[in-house]
Amino acid sequence: MSAPAARPGRVTREAKGHPGRAGASRTLLAHPFALGFFAAAGALLAWWLGTIILSVSSLLTLIVVALFLAAGLNPVVELLGRRGLSRAWSVVVVIVGVVLALVLFVVALVPVIADQVSAMVESAPGWVDSLQSNRLFQQLDERYDVLQKAEDYATSGSFTQRLFGGAVGVGVAVLSSLANTFIVIVLTLYFLASLPRVKSAAYRLAPASRRPKVSSIGDRVVDNIGAYVSGAFVVAFCAGLSSLIFLFVVGLGEYAVALAAVVALLDVIPMIGATLGAIVVSLIGLATDPKIGLICIVFYIVYQQVENYVIYPRVMARSVDIPGSVIVIAALIGAGLLGVIGALLAIPTAAAILLVVREVVVPRLDTR
Repeated sequence: MSAPAARPGRVTREAKGHPGRAGASRTLLAHPFALGFFAAAGALLAWWLGTIILSVSSLLTLIVVALFLAAGLNPVVELLGRRGLSRAWSVVVVIVGVVLALVLFVVALVPVIADQVSAMVESAPGWVDSLQSNRLFQQLDERYDVLQKAEDYATSGSFTQRLFGGAVGVGVAVLSSLANTFIVIVLTLYFLASLPRVKSAAYRLAPASRRPKVSSIGDRVVDNIGAYVSGAFVVAFCAGLSSLIFLFVVGLGEYAVALAAVVALLDVIPMIGATLGAIVVSLIGLATDPKIGLICIVFYIVYQQVENYVIYPRVMARSVDIPGSVIVIAALIGAGLLGVIGALLAIPTAAAILLVVREVVVPRLDTR
């Protein structure tokens, strides 16, 4: 049977051009009050999400640092895997090695460093006396009253309160640092053990047609981060070892271990770390003996040239292939955003961004 024909006088909804639900939604959104309401609701939702992210920003920073360290230890795990060990046993070996290194550092170096720091503190009055006998310092003191201002500031208690917030602030800062260190260690071990699964889960978020390209670029980014972390520790070890030998030769053997540890730790910081370590050692050398201080200044000027143009390029040649100007800009931006941690993460982050630009953005622009 054929469908009954519509009555001549009846006009259907389609014939009238009834807007339906979509048209009603467009009409509702076109109303100024409704549009303002939805815009305000979206702004409030964005503000709420932003406050949540800011409230957990410190935890997110710890997670990023843990991922960074896990990527840095991953080349050692893969090296052991190529030697025949399974992933699980390779992770266990690396974890045991890191724990043993930390224990040896605490047992062997910390007492020596503590003794040498105590010796430096005891020698500080003598350094002050030697500075007072210096003609240039005497002129500066007569003009600007440096010693009196420093003494007043140190004895007033405001220095300690501003630096640590009092005794309670010191305890809270120490406990917070220990808690953050523990969290970073646990997360690093977890990410190191599950890094292949984490990468594969992240790669599955990409479309299937682009997944091989994304996987290739992601693996290269992780490898570059691992190479950079390993290279940074190698460069810092070279700086600490050379400083240790130099300090024993120049006559500062009493403080050699502590100062070499300071130089190695500061050398990990890009751009300014090596200079800060050189300033610390040179100031102590100048306070001990002006000739020794002058020798320290000359040594670190020469060593930094060797590190910048020989050691660093050879160690980092396979990890970060980025121009020097980009390194400087990235380190400055990272330090401005997150301090020392930002400076450490800035260079591999910049290398990853440049890799994505070279492998994805530039080829797309060339095909247009």
